[in-house]
Amino acid sequence: MGMNFIEGEIFAIDKPYRMTSFGALAHVRYLISHRLERRLKIGHAGTLDPLATGILVLCTGKCTKRIEELQNHTKEYTATLQLGATTESYDMEHPVNQTFSTSHITRDMVEDVLGRFVGDIEQTPPTYSAVKVGGKRAYNFRRQGEKVVLSPKKVHIDSIELTDFDASTACLSIKVVCGKGTYIRALARDVGRALDSGAYLTALRRTRVGQFDEQNCIDFDSLDEWLDSVMKP
Repeated sequence: MGMNFIEGEIFAIDKPYRMTSFGALAHVRYLISHRLERRLKIGHAGTLDPLATGILVLCTGKCTKRIEELQNHTKEYTATLQLGATTESYDMEHPVNQTFSTSHITRDMVEDVLGRFVGDIEQTPPTYSAVKVGGKRAYNFRRQGEKVVLSPKKVHIDSIELTDFDASTACLSIKVVCGKGTYIRALARDVGRALDSGAYLTALRRTRVGQFDEQNCIDFDSLDEWLDSVMKP
C-alpha cells in the first residue's frame, strides 16, 4: 500500500514517554522529508503532554486542513492517580508540594466522586499547559516564574471507569472517555479536592482518538520500517 504524504495522509503514532508532541512530529517530518528529498507539510491533531504516551494523530499535505475536525473526535485515556499529594503541574513533571491525609478515602467514596465529573462540566485548565494567554503558551509564563490565571472551560466527559483502587497506597486507576479540551491532569486535581485530599497523575496514556486506537497506530521505534513499507515506489 503506497501512501502519498505530499498530497495528504492521516495516520497515528504512539508517542513515547518524555517526548513532546512537537518533538515526535519533527522526527516524523525529518524521516519522511529525508525520503522525499523535500520538506513536508505536517501537523498534529491534539497535543499530548511530555509525560503522557499514546495516540498522536498526524496529518500531512492537504489533510492538515482537517486538523480542527480531528481534534473534535472523542478521546479515551487510561490514567493512574496518586492520592494524598499535589504537584504544581498535577503530574510528575514537578515535585510534590503538599501532602494530605488519605485515611478517610474508601472505594465507594472514589466511585461516588468520579461520577460527579461525568457529563458537561466546567474545568480550569492546568497553568502548565499549551493554553494560549495573550498569544503565549501558559507553560512559558509559569516556567519564567510568572503567575497565570486561566478561566474555566466547558468540557464533556462521556464516562469514567474506576479500574483499580488500592487503599493501602492511595493509588487509583481510571479509564476516561471524553471530548475536546479535557485535561486529565486537571481532572486528577479536581478529584483529589473532591475527596478532601490531593491528587496528581503518575501515568497517562491516550488509547484512542476517533477511529485511531492502539491496534492501528505506528510504534515510534518502528517508524523507519513502516515508512519503508508504505513508501515503496
